[in-house]
Amino acid sequence: MGKIIAIANQKGGVGKTTTAVNLAASMAATKRKVLLIDLDPQGNATMGSGVDKYEVPATAYELLIEEQALDKVAVKDTSGKYDLVAANSDVTAAEIKLMECFARELRLRNALEKVRANYDYIIIDCPPSLNMLTVNAMAAADSVLVPMQCEYYALEGLTALMDTINKLASVVNPKLSIEGILRTMYDPRNRLANDVSEQLKTHFGDKVYRTVIPRNVRLAEAPSFGTPVMYYDKSSTGAKAYLALAGEMIRRSEKQKSKQVA
Repeated sequence: MGKIIAIANQKGGVGKTTTAVNLAASMAATKRKVLLIDLDPQGNATMGSGVDKYEVPATAYELLIEEQALDKVAVKDTSGKYDLVAANSDVTAAEIKLMECFARELRLRNALEKVRANYDYIIIDCPPSLNMLTVNAMAAADSVLVPMQCEYYALEGLTALMDTINKLASVVNPKLSIEGILRTMYDPRNRLANDVSEQLKTHFGDKVYRTVIPRNVRLAEAPSFGTPVMYYDKSSTGAKAYLALAGEMIRRSEKQKSKQVA
């Protein structure tokens, strides 16, 4: 049974899409079967996967509104070697149309229930706002991965996000949990970054990943070439960091499974 992880943060520019694309590629590189769902109308995860958002035959719109089967919507040929449900500006219309639909917050969950056994990991790139698309992601997900920069305002935003996740969990998905908090664009020479990092570890303990994503030029360049960083420059610190994150997450998942069996 595949694990469904929503990558969310209401604050933009925290490396959410970068994490979605590169984590999906890193998981796929470990021989896991991975599906990436782009729910952001900007379609950045789609373009970063080497898929032209203007030419793609179907998007998350068809999945959510027309209720087309996922295997009819998914793009199988991506630069990251994972399957993709693409997004473009049509997904903005999906958000409006969802308001008219019955059980609108469960559309994505229902679509994924039919296919989750085919994947080891399903990763959802959420829009940087709390809208009906994000609610659909939260309703479908087992857990939420929160990427954040180690800045002062990010801590305030994280508290608000945690409250939102808890409220959504109580309404649409009681099983929803925090998968982990990922420190992104990290510069160890920055004193504030180190201070915020320590505060995160104090408040959230082992929910904070040991893996840290550094500021890295190659990581910033890779999307313009339509490829995850591990296929753009596998020796870069960004590529190594996302591979390490994938390894850490897989080990955590296996540990949880062994506890449940015991």
